[in-house]
Amino acid sequence: MSAVGPAPSCPESRVPESPSLEFRSPPRPLREDGTPRRVGVEIEFTGPSARIAAAALAAGLGGRLAEEDPHAFRLEGTSLGDLRVELDLRAAHPQRRMTEPGALPRLPVRAAGRSLAALLGPVVPRELITGPLAFDRLPEVDRLAALLHGAGGRGRGAVLLGSLGLHFNVEPPDLTAATLTGLLKAYLRSEPQLRRETAAGGFLAARGLPPPFPAPYAAKVLDPAYRPDLEGLAGDYLAANPTRHRGLDLLPLLAHRDEAGVRAALPPDEKVSPRPVLHYRMPQAHVGLAGWSLAPAWNLWVGVEELAEGAAPARQAASDPA
Repeated sequence: MSAVGPAPSCPESRVPESPSLEFRSPPRPLREDGTPRRVGVEIEFTGPSARIAAAALAAGLGGRLAEEDPHAFRLEGTSLGDLRVELDLRAAHPQRRMTEPGALPRLPVRAAGRSLAALLGPVVPRELITGPLAFDRLPEVDRLAALLHGAGGRGRGAVLLGSLGLHFNVEPPDLTAATLTGLLKAYLRSEPQLRRETAAGGFLAARGLPPPFPAPYAAKVLDPAYRPDLEGLAGDYLAANPTRHRGLDLLPLLAHRDEAGVRAALPPDEKVSPRPVLHYRMPQAHVGLAGWSLAPAWNLWVGVEELAEGAAPARQAASDPA
């Protein structure tokens, strides 16, 4: 990764501090070891290139830009930790698929990746990715969205090719089968309402949502007698959902536990990054809307956790129409 250097001062790119919408706290904010839980955030947008977007963030947050390739940048040492901004297209970053550490792709492969990125760049979203953050730092991510908006960032939930995702990588309170199954049950009970509220923007937004969980699988999990151990939970999930395209994607968490077993159950080209998080993929990003906040989408997730803890009234049953 080549260093670009510190970003020049650019006061006009800074966003004035302003009150953020309230971000609610889940009922269990601590992990089982007593440390605060964290969440990583991914925000997709269109408009400026990854280079321009990363420079705008650096101007507003400080830090040092490092270029991985012409369409992927790392912003190190900002006031919000390390960030990444990149074109959301695996083929644009062929060096990541090399199996030998430190090896570079052959020149034709690298050139093909650059050509494909240049061709599809106008229609493929860019993505901002944060590291794990304490829940009380989520209001600061609103500022990142405002900086992107000020740099020309666009997007109102979806584009013709699909959703513009706002993804939360949420550390669960613990990794026990009881906790994970409880959260999955709560999500399945909430999914119809989550889909309705997320897709309130219209047809394009609704079309971009991840497919719902298969009805037979949802019915199985929602059976009060369904109390699997971790192996049973993983096996049932993978048999019914060999894909990351779900509103609540458990593949990263399951792969953290047994990467070989998960990869064996997936198609060869399915993308999965092992990590101990719940990958909540339902929400959509609205960087093109001035003043947009992550809070409403985050608070819907908190409602799922409250339901899992019995602290909120039941949402619509999974059999309700989406």
